[in-house]
Amino acid sequence: MERFFRSLKTEWMPEHGYTSQGQAEADVLRYLTDYYNHQRPHGYNGYRTPAETESLAG
Repeated sequence: MERFFRSLKTEWMPEHGYTSQGQAEADVLRYLTDYYNHQRPHGYNGYRTPAETESLAG
């Protein structure tokens, strides 16, 4: 979990933060559902995305 939050903070969040809670929630949701699960390769998964890894398992 700590690695996830580090990645979120260093790869995705704006340097000066968000202007509203709604903007932050929408952006973090987009990070999770689009970028983190479908675009960002993970070393633990053999440098595949979580979505790729899951599709191979099923």
